[in-house]
Amino acid sequence: MYGNSLIINLNRLSDPRGRLLVMARSQKLNEAALQRTLLLQEHVLSRSQALACGITEGALRHRTRPGGPWQRMLPGVYLTLTGSPTRRHRELAALLYGGSRSTLTGTAALRHYGVRVPDMDIVTVLVPAARPRPDRSFVRVWPTTRMPDRVSTDRMIQFTRVARALADATRELGTFREVRAVVADAVQRGCCRVEWLTEELSHVPRRHSRALRQALAEVADGIRSVAEGDLRDLIGAAGLPMPLFNASLSAGEGFIAVADAWWPEAGVVVEVDSREWHLSPADWERTLRRNAAMSARGIIVLHFTPRQIREEPARVVAEITAALAAGRRRDPLAIRATLATG
Repeated sequence: MYGNSLIINLNRLSDPRGRLLVMARSQKLNEAALQRTLLLQEHVLSRSQALACGITEGALRHRTRPGGPWQRMLPGVYLTLTGSPTRRHRELAALLYGGSRSTLTGTAALRHYGVRVPDMDIVTVLVPAARPRPDRSFVRVWPTTRMPDRVSTDRMIQFTRVARALADATRELGTFREVRAVVADAVQRGCCRVEWLTEELSHVPRRHSRALRQALAEVADGIRSVAEGDLRDLIGAAGLPMPLFNASLSAGEGFIAVADAWWPEAGVVVEVDSREWHLSPADWERTLRRNAAMSARGIIVLHFTPRQIREEPARVVAEITAALAAGRRRDPLAIRATLATG
């Protein structure tokens, strides 16, 4: 995973993965070289590498015959195992197919950072614009004049830095809701900062940037999950005043809590209770303590699940409306709010 990844400079290494250098074809099998390459590349091998290790054209055809010990994954790329290829096998095959400077990007790259992305079979690789290759099978090839100077690695797999991966992923994803979810998750997990995305956005063609710009604007406003984004959409559609999202609340010298949505003029908080953040008794106890701390200061706290926001919008709007009305009928609370920067 990313925590164990190395950052390398492509300008300093002719082959950052140590496996795609042009090799002269050998006239006899070099079993040691073959096994060394297979070990490094997790049993994924290119045709040129096989020939360089001394495997003849006839032997290559024999090994990749129907029912043989090797299988063809892509043109000129083989898996030297039987059985279904793993995701890592597909990523390595995509890089070999793309060529010596190819780099994973988009959702395939984001998985290596631990960002949650939709389950997609497509692997997208960047290649230099001067060396385009056609898309094949599960590989999408994007020629670019802006190849990254620095990449991350997970053993023999190299992938773009997280901001570039996010920007490219928005072109792979089908809906804005998916874009919002991926961007928010990357920021929430601390994988990417808002300023990194802002810088990357300046390089994205406008025709590809609308969803990313909107998601980035929401994240900058405090949206940290797709459920909070759904809540924002619902509040806007209902004509309710827009709250502060993920505001840090304090009174006097004491910190109270970080609220998912905060209406300062009414002293109302809405918390989005997603099960993924409450997987243990300790998580649930922390939630209870936060609620108690807010209630003790006179804050009206409402709780909704992501499902309720999606499937019971009228009820959610009615409860928020009633809480805002009740909050405005009393004296303002002495609560300070600050917004965290991503």
